[in-house]
Amino acid sequence: MEPRPHWLFGDQLGPHFLDPRHGGPDAHAPVVMIEARAVLRRRRFHRAKAHLVLSAMRHRAAELGDRVTYVRADTYTEGLARIRGDLGAGARLTVRHPTSRRALEFVTAQEGVEILPARGFLVSRDAFAEWAGRGRGRSLRLEGFYRWVRERHDLLMDGDEPAGGRWNLDHDNREPPPRRQGTLGVRGPWQPTEDEIDDEVRHDLDRWERDGDLSFVGRDGPRRFPATRREALAALRHFVTHRLPDFGRYEDAMLAADPVMSHSLLSVPLNLGLLDPAACVERAERAYRDGDAPLNSVEGFVRQIAGWREYVWHLYWHFGEEYRHRNALRHTAPLPDWFLDLDADAVTANCLSTVLAQVRDVGWTHHIPRLMVLGSRALQDGWDPAAVTDWFHRCFVDGYDWVMLPNVVGMSQYADGGLMTTKPYTSGGAYLHRMSDLCGPCAYRPSDRTGDRACPYTTGYWAFLHRHRTRLAANHRTARAVKGLDRLGDLPELLDTVAQRGDTPP
Repeated sequence: MEPRPHWLFGDQLGPHFLDPRHGGPDAHAPVVMIEARAVLRRRRFHRAKAHLVLSAMRHRAAELGDRVTYVRADTYTEGLARIRGDLGAGARLTVRHPTSRRALEFVTAQEGVEILPARGFLVSRDAFAEWAGRGRGRSLRLEGFYRWVRERHDLLMDGDEPAGGRWNLDHDNREPPPRRQGTLGVRGPWQPTEDEIDDEVRHDLDRWERDGDLSFVGRDGPRRFPATRREALAALRHFVTHRLPDFGRYEDAMLAADPVMSHSLLSVPLNLGLLDPAACVERAERAYRDGDAPLNSVEGFVRQIAGWREYVWHLYWHFGEEYRHRNALRHTAPLPDWFLDLDADAVTANCLSTVLAQVRDVGWTHHIPRLMVLGSRALQDGWDPAAVTDWFHRCFVDGYDWVMLPNVVGMSQYADGGLMTTKPYTSGGAYLHRMSDLCGPCAYRPSDRTGDRACPYTTGYWAFLHRHRTRLAANHRTARAVKGLDRLGDLPELLDTVAQRGDTPP
């Protein structure tokens, strides 16, 4: 009997998605891929993201050669109909569990499509459900999950104990950036070389934009992220060899002239399915065991992948579809045009202008600018969390529904009221000044709460606490900060400063 064709989505591009040893299709099964232009029409995506995804898909099709049928269609429905027309009306297909709820609903509704277990993660959904059930309804916190994953997969373990005697080395990974130094001075990230497939994709995107079929935000410069398995492995090797040793201590720091610092950028190929997370954490641990990278750097990297990434994936499914509509703080303000259009030049605050420009130019920033500059601005100004989630999904090259929904609704905007985190993550200008070099040339002063030079993050922080005083006073993680409101003799003037700025870009 002929093996059933297997359908690959555009974020399932690594060989492990076709591996029959892990519940995959037959080793000789034909492969089908659908490039559906309507996906790019539904949202105004970052141009660099559209280029990367299409480039990666077409590169994978080129690698598979005669084994693949690659269909370019307007919609998945049209593409699937064309495939069935070629294969025969009664043809049955297999597909890996998709990464979004919308895609899962679509494939579930198709006759003759068998959904295989998900790949690209360390923990199965059944195993997570078993772990979550142990809490008997209590809050699901990252720390407990991360320790469980470490033990279950024997990651950074010395017998029954964590390597170095501590599970969490965050305390060693919160150093401010070196002063009077514009960059960390480490070797830069791996860079790809574009080819004729990249040229073809860019030509198609240009044509679709000219025809008015699609519209994008951001800039599409030379591709900066892997689009093939070979490139992804090269990026992983480069990071572990040249950048991992310096990653930990400055993990939470920001430098204007060095936005990448020692971060790996591997979230991009991981979320395209080009890398298997097990290979990433195992290679990092080997660097530690061989004495090539310090434990704090390796633990920080392992925590990002085996901890946070896995945690977010499973919470996406565990919390259910209604989670995207959570809005515990009742924030409803629309996103301003300058933010939607990535108009960094309209912004005066140097930190926000610098980070927004990086999103515009690259479609990526590391986790602290996302959380404490972009997300904090949205939280302080009371923007609609659903709209903020959509913005992060569209504007980041590593952004997918499963990635951004928990990260934004739960972590960044506290819209779930504490299901995921114990407190809102926002700060005044003092934190940004301590952890970056962005405040020095700014027109605002991080210590000023009122007046023309009042920092928008400082005023926004206190105004946020004031607006949600009752809720935050009852939270042991924020009660002390709320009490600080009573010591502000200039609170009325501070609130007036916020009101006067109104919708003006900060």
